[in-house]
Amino acid sequence: MSDQKIITLIDGSVYAESVCDHASWIAQASGASIELLHVIGRRQAARQDVSGTIALGARTSMLEELTRVEGDMARIAQQHGRALLDGAAERIAAAGSARPETRLRIGDLIDETNEALTDASMLVIGKRGEAADFARMHLGSNLERMVRSSLKPIFVASRTFKPIRRVLIAYDGHTPSRKAVEAVGTNPLFKGMEVKLLMVGESTAAAQSALDEPKGLLENAGLSVTAELVTGEPVDVISARASSEQFDMLVMGAYGGGRLRSMFIGSTTTEMLISCRVPVLLFR
Repeated sequence: MSDQKIITLIDGSVYAESVCDHASWIAQASGASIELLHVIGRRQAARQDVSGTIALGARTSMLEELTRVEGDMARIAQQHGRALLDGAAERIAAAGSARPETRLRIGDLIDETNEALTDASMLVIGKRGEAADFARMHLGSNLERMVRSSLKPIFVASRTFKPIRRVLIAYDGHTPSRKAVEAVGTNPLFKGMEVKLLMVGESTAAAQSALDEPKGLLENAGLSVTAELVTGEPVDVISARASSEQFDMLVMGAYGGGRLRSMFIGSTTTEMLISCRVPVLLFR
């Protein structure tokens, strides 16, 4: 990862400073560069057909005024975006990282972000965006769309930054969680950290032995590792352990049960992102 970059999505939300701080920490620990991205959504003015209610001259004047206002709003949005990017770049540079490149785009947030991720290794994003509802059980819709669409790892920053020393890996044996283990074992970001593998499921000999391979891989990478198999509901168990054992970050696979299934019965990934108070690193 040392020769790649991380895309850091910046907006005007209360998570922006934390996103910058986490991105700076990742870059310094892993050797990656940072590119800051701000996306302005395309705005379509909802113009009402007033041809039957006002004279042509008045209608023309109104449309001209709407066009002028839209142009002013577009310029303001771009100025605001550049100011956000400049402020974020200054904060990251002040934290000791190289001043990042910046990218301002107009279009669909998901499409523009995935395009930026083409030659990047990771995305850093806040749990909720600028326009999200801050109700406790609400997750930013753009975040969920982003996680479902991206094939690159996504680091979801918590509200505030604090040093990360203890990592909990939610392991289920599926491909995304195996990718998570491989990343933890090979990325210098995790060097010297204390790691716990947690599998939630039936307590069987086969399940217990399934933890041996990832545990051995992490130990061979020089990490301090413990592994545990527990029964219960995954979201409840993982959230409780992350809190009670004071882990600084959760690493897990994302949306492994299939999109159609999660639409009808919910998703462990979405529920974990809602309930977890620490940063979450997701792998597809």
